[in-house]
Amino acid sequence: MSPLKKALPFSFEKEESITDIYLFSKHLQWLDYENMSKVAKEIGFDGLDLTVRRKGHVLPENVERDLPKAVAAMQKAGLKAEMMTTTITNIQDPATEKILKTASSLGIKNYRMGWLKYKDNEPIATQIEAFKPQLKELEQMNEYYKICGDYQNHAGTSVGAAVWDIWLLIKDLNPKWLGCQYDIRHAMVEGLNSWEVGLKLLQPHIQSLDLKDFTYIQKESGWTVKNTPIGEGAVDFKKYFQLLQKLNIKVPISVHAEYDLGGANHGARKLTIPAEKVIASLKQDLNRLRAFSKFP
Repeated sequence: MSPLKKALPFSFEKEESITDIYLFSKHLQWLDYENMSKVAKEIGFDGLDLTVRRKGHVLPENVERDLPKAVAAMQKAGLKAEMMTTTITNIQDPATEKILKTASSLGIKNYRMGWLKYKDNEPIATQIEAFKPQLKELEQMNEYYKICGDYQNHAGTSVGAAVWDIWLLIKDLNPKWLGCQYDIRHAMVEGLNSWEVGLKLLQPHIQSLDLKDFTYIQKESGWTVKNTPIGEGAVDFKKYFQLLQKLNIKVPISVHAEYDLGGANHGARKLTIPAEKVIASLKQDLNRLRAFSKFP
């Protein structure tokens, strides 16, 4: 019996859900292309959201050589290879066009973009206006290569933390070529109750989703956020999926496991816990999401 089979001591029956569910390949960077694909398929994911970035599964400088290898391994395993995560924010970076051209030729349809940063010494409104031409250029390149860039809302102080600023940036762009990757975890961290408003605002522009969970914990220094397995934190996934259905949001989902996972949560090349524990946790997340996505 292979090591992979030993690490998978449970049944992998695919259950119906509202859309395809991908696994963020960051959590399998301790495996090569062939084995990450086998594991993701045996767990029950529909595809892999491939990291094409510095320290990722595919390095930008090697994209023409390595991305076809990664896609071929995924497809051989029976996985969809239609999503990737990058740090792309503009067309001036010489790696941008090379990545988009290669990815498009291989059938990848969506890529998560990198994040834009606010400067402390300039008005926010002024900076938002300054970013618009940059994103317009990227939208045009995306259209040329027939691939969609998705800007993710992310907790913190960068562009997108407030969610509303994403809408201001992309509302006049064609969502077919530049839209949003909506992250419920980050939306709730920054707006525990208002996330629903932001979701409705961005609804016409949402091209992909990424899912993870969190809770609040109190330390001596004050309240902070701790990542948890799916269904063990503050995110009300049942309500979230019901709203997705109501708003007719049916886009690919990327599952992120950011909680303590022996380094797999950080994209480690070597694990500090047994591989079977990582795999079992990812399987549990997937099963819970498929259960949440069912409706009576």
